[in-house]
Amino acid sequence: MAVKTADVLLVGGGVMSATLGMMLTQLDPSLKIIMVERLDHVAHESTHGWNNAGTGHAGYCELNYTPQADDGSVEIDRAQAINASFEVTLQFWSYLVKRRILPTPGHFINSVPHQSFVWGEKDVEFLRKRFELMQAHHLFKDMEYSDDPRKLNEWMPLAMSQRDPMQPVAATRVEYGADVDFGSLTRNMVDNLKTNPNFELLMNNPVTRIKQQDSGRWSVRINEKHTKIVKTIDAGFVFLGAGGGALPLLQKSGIPERKGYGGFPVSGQWLVCTKPEVVQQHSSKAYGKAPIGAPPMSVPHLDTRIINGKPALLFGPFAGFTTKFLKKGSKLDLFGSVKGNNLAPMMSVGANNMDLTRYLIGEAFQSHQERVAALRNFYPEAKEDDWKLAKAGQRVQIIKKDDSGKGKLEFGTELVASADGTLAALLGASPGASTAVQAMVDVIERCFKGRLEDQSWKTKMKEMIPSYGQSLIDDAALLKTTRETTLATLKLV
Repeated sequence: MAVKTADVLLVGGGVMSATLGMMLTQLDPSLKIIMVERLDHVAHESTHGWNNAGTGHAGYCELNYTPQADDGSVEIDRAQAINASFEVTLQFWSYLVKRRILPTPGHFINSVPHQSFVWGEKDVEFLRKRFELMQAHHLFKDMEYSDDPRKLNEWMPLAMSQRDPMQPVAATRVEYGADVDFGSLTRNMVDNLKTNPNFELLMNNPVTRIKQQDSGRWSVRINEKHTKIVKTIDAGFVFLGAGGGALPLLQKSGIPERKGYGGFPVSGQWLVCTKPEVVQQHSSKAYGKAPIGAPPMSVPHLDTRIINGKPALLFGPFAGFTTKFLKKGSKLDLFGSVKGNNLAPMMSVGANNMDLTRYLIGEAFQSHQERVAALRNFYPEAKEDDWKLAKAGQRVQIIKKDDSGKGKLEFGTELVASADGTLAALLGASPGASTAVQAMVDVIERCFKGRLEDQSWKTKMKEMIPSYGQSLIDDAALLKTTRETTLATLKLV
């Protein structure tokens, strides 16, 4: 059996693995890095342009990041954390653009205003309260608010056309929001990594076994799909960045930290319009409020998308129930992930979330007419023939033990790392790709702690991410300086 040796093994060819590979290569070009991907292309699962919303999640427009309590108060802490994380991502992308590692920004990121849009007296009051809290913080000082239909017609003419003039409406807007083609971004990073003689990409190679050796290194078996040749990779560090496939791989690893984790798979679909006379009337990402009982990732939004340079409109997502963990996965994924150490949490979540399950099944069986009816909340004049249904990527929400030993459903991402720092996995979904750089900074800090003590690594981290080691949430002057630089470099203003 052929054996390859690597300092770092990246499992999965998506934005997370590509980001970590790029960061580590910048920190130490001599590191031998191998990336393995189960498909015949990188960035073909959740990272693919049409498998995600392409929103540069900054907390500007996503109302699920600012929940409202029963007493009417609005919590903005999560939006602050996500915004600061996205600013870190923008800093790293700016670094790569300046060094021509990434192409002209328009190939992967474009300026698209981020808007929140609500209707009805109750939701208008919520949005006003949210705006007042957020705009008072320096992260969101450029946010605008209006409940004037004339102003809203300037911001979103397609959404306001033929709307009931008696209906209370309101919106917030941040001009320098972004639409990101994460597929293009990832392919460009991987293409650059391939120019490094110490980097190797192996496609069509699913991982079949992960086992830690007595030496502390990892023996990872891969099986080439077409030739059936089995290879083993001997790696000092393994990163499981395989989207929905990360949980089964984490379970294969056998590390104690895997215990108690489960996954709740959610599928998604979009309505897509490419009709020029419709597309040109809407230039923003307009997010509304999720229906009661819907998972946070199902917040409805009408988006401008620019993929491979072509503009389109996207509306959704329409969630659905599935047992697959990957879009090109197996219907047995969910059942295969049930283990003795996570059975209780998964059963608990299943029993306590029957309303969610029913909602997802109902979404899956909606007719085209019903989906377009939902679209008309955002675009009253929408015509059924102008919109086509497209499948989005799979998401696997985290299930983990709560303090009582039962299970709870987590919406977000979470890093799981072995105690010795030789293996790490990223689980979960949104905001996902938008916070990839901050997530990979966390991986480096937890798993390459010794190397970070080297002055060369410290210096390079500050070069890649000028705000590294400081808080953008607390330091208004630092945010102003870094944001001005990144917005200009990435041509978002």
